[in-house]
Amino acid sequence: MTVVDPRRAIERVAQSIHRRGLTHGRTGNLAVRDGDRVLLTPTGVSLADVSADELSVVGLDGTHLDGPKPTKEAFLHVAVLRMRPDANAVVHTHSVHSAAVSCLADVDPANPIPPLTAYYGMRVGMLRMLPYFAPGDPAATAAVEEAARATHALLLRNHGPVVAGTDLDAALDAVEELEHTAQLFLLTRGLATAPLTDAQLRALSAPSGRTTP
Repeated sequence: MTVVDPRRAIERVAQSIHRRGLTHGRTGNLAVRDGDRVLLTPTGVSLADVSADELSVVGLDGTHLDGPKPTKEAFLHVAVLRMRPDANAVVHTHSVHSAAVSCLADVDPANPIPPLTAYYGMRVGMLRMLPYFAPGDPAATAAVEEAARATHALLLRNHGPVVAGTDLDAALDAVEELEHTAQLFLLTRGLATAPLTDAQLRALSAPSGRTTP
């Protein structure tokens, strides 16, 4: 069994996110649970330049323990990880189509993007959109915790997605699927669509309906 170095995983995934255009400039941040600590990308650093040797370390209460100053959105990551013991990683991006959906006035916060594809159903499932909070505003903590109890995929209004996974690759898969489906949603706005039904979504998680990506 191969042991994954969480620091190297953060460096690899961060650079991949930037290379594929899922975020821009010095936006976006990542976190990985490491025992009772959390490794985070530091503040003011482009994901293109993240180094395994220069990561921030915080406690699950958000206390800065070691390394450079963490991203100002560290509280988002630790709030999700506290509420989801099944998750070991969180990815937050400003991916353009997801961010665009977060700016729409007429979407349902309880279901901002319909399940247009099977892979959205499998990798994202339930999505919740939170009210607007200024970036870095710790007042969002309670809203994040409440939503994270119900789902691993959140959309911050006028901001972007925050998605947890069992590891960074799973979280990244879900962020990419969310971004792809957000693009489909925007392309089909005003047209009649046929989202997956509740029964079809349930079948995706049933043993006979499992699909290998």
